[in-house]
Amino acid sequence: MKMNEGIGVLNFIRGKNFFITGATGFLAKVLVEKILRTVPDVGKIFLLIRAENKQAANERLKSEIINSDLFKCLRQIHGNSYEHFMLSKLVSVVGNVREPNLGLEADVADVIRKEANIIVNSAATTDFRERYDVAIDINTRGPYLLMSFAKKCKKLELLLHVSTGKGRVMEEPLRIRRGESMAGENCINHETPASPYPTLDVNGEIKMALDYVDRDFKNKGLTRKMKELGLERARKYGWQDGYTLTKAMGEMLIEENKGDIPVVIVRPSVVESTYREPFPGWIEETRMMDPLILSYGKGELKGFPYDPKVVLDIIPVDMVVNATLAAMTRHGMAGKGDVDIYHIATSVANPLLLEDLASFVHDHFISTPWIDFEGRPIHVQPGKTFSSMDEFSADIWGHVIQRNGSATRVAANGKLPQKIESVCRKLVEKAKYLADIYEPYTFYAGRYDQKMLYLVRSFLASLRFLLIA
Repeated sequence: MKMNEGIGVLNFIRGKNFFITGATGFLAKVLVEKILRTVPDVGKIFLLIRAENKQAANERLKSEIINSDLFKCLRQIHGNSYEHFMLSKLVSVVGNVREPNLGLEADVADVIRKEANIIVNSAATTDFRERYDVAIDINTRGPYLLMSFAKKCKKLELLLHVSTGKGRVMEEPLRIRRGESMAGENCINHETPASPYPTLDVNGEIKMALDYVDRDFKNKGLTRKMKELGLERARKYGWQDGYTLTKAMGEMLIEENKGDIPVVIVRPSVVESTYREPFPGWIEETRMMDPLILSYGKGELKGFPYDPKVVLDIIPVDMVVNATLAAMTRHGMAGKGDVDIYHIATSVANPLLLEDLASFVHDHFISTPWIDFEGRPIHVQPGKTFSSMDEFSADIWGHVIQRNGSATRVAANGKLPQKIESVCRKLVEKAKYLADIYEPYTFYAGRYDQKMLYLVRSFLASLRFLLIA
């Protein structure tokens, strides 16, 4: 947003009370910062925080939000009164989207039900290989439990749910019938045409996952089995992984159970660091592509299986927040009781080819190399492109052997010393693990429909608002 922006957005948000889940997460924090910086006369912002008690929740509020470097512009604006201002607006509440009534104490729940005007659900596990039962609990049952709570909020104007653009190309609700899947729609399999997929029964999936845990809860390998189950079920129904499947099922439950509540679903693509606001380059933890980039910079990967002409859809988090506030305003002012879905993406408007990304990453590590444990720069070569996992696997053994044991150290029988072989095997397993996770995305031919976001632009422009740079 710019300085001459958003009279309508500011007026819509002014005085509103928010209830935000996933409050200490990457996207939610940028949203909170944006609201407080641009609309200081917003009402209360209730933040759902997982903690043992109120004191622990307040400690997380201070350490993860108030003291975060993300809020340094607000600190400069308010000076010595910064903490007072923050505590006058932000209210930490102990809870968990995985629990009935969101784990809220009765008196706290009553206050939120009476005061909340806008609910933002940003709670999610974004781990592609999360345990299936955990992902279902947070990404699927969580939205259902939140919707049940929202129906009791007396002043609620809308519920905004943060989903993912990796679940569907078209800006339409997810209503899956036999033979349909996002894989068939988005052409994940670039070699063979999509085949019919079985009917997805959301309630059946929830029951199956929980029954699996109840049956095998004493099994030491349960975590591994539940991670494998998530991938297995996702591929069965045509999704890339348990993350996209469970997020899609969460959308389905919202659609089925929303009643008369106005609902906005935003589907950002791959969310990365800030572009402009509150300052460029802020990021927290590693995001989607970061493990691959870091492994390449450290010399652990000489290449990766991908289609050079595939578009990687990434978008800065501040642009996601701006678009989210715009969608929220349009839907809230319309007062409609239906579901509006907005993709927030770049693959059509400003596509980034994987071959260009690979070139940018290589140039970066040439100019700013990673330093190894002995203080020496790690020199990287232009990354190889592999068209399949088999080709990638065949190449990577030779690379890790070269890095960790020269030919002169290979025994006469052609075997590596045990220690070197162990190191090599771990590096190979890590590389293949990354490749297995990312292959559905690095050969992904879909681009995202954004007609709803263009309607938001037109809506705001018609009122002489400038919202999105």
